[in-house]
Amino acid sequence: MVLALGGAIWIGLRLGVIPLSLLIGHGWWIDLGVGLAAGLLLLGAWWGAERTFPLARELEARLGEALGPITPSEALALAVLSGFAEELFFRGAVQGALGWGAATILFGLLHSGPGKAFRLWTLFAVLAGALFGGIMAWRGNLLGPVVGHFLVNAVNLRRLARDSARLPRAEAGGEKESSNDG
Repeated sequence: MVLALGGAIWIGLRLGVIPLSLLIGHGWWIDLGVGLAAGLLLLGAWWGAERTFPLARELEARLGEALGPITPSEALALAVLSGFAEELFFRGAVQGALGWGAATILFGLLHSGPGKAFRLWTLFAVLAGALFGGIMAWRGNLLGPVVGHFLVNAVNLRRLARDSARLPRAEAGGEKESSNDG
């Protein structure tokens, strides 16, 4: 929510108003289709990486641990909020003010963390940010990037939450079981 608010304020200060055409343009069905295609392309790329590189599987395990158990409706809500908020901020505000490259790099940096596995997440986020930024530059509105981002997050958050829920409680929560035998 902070990113969405920051993006809205930045756009409002820069343009004086947040035009509806920034959110959805003429030919919205094209934007919808392009967003779905971009999301499916990114999901396919990630599934390929996950099957090919052990580091991708390690990243998934670490993200699943950090995410912890969430319900399907919580995963969906997170996907909606993060997809809209991040695209409004990075593509709507940052890209609109500083350009495609700056928005792509900053988006990648937001998706970073400690260790080698998280460098892969940063790289994937740079690729996704470049794709979403390209769609924004081409179509001139946020619908495609938001739809693509939402799709990637909805599928991955739900899958990571499901995988995390399958782990024994001690592993999923990072807790150690202790015995009080006396």
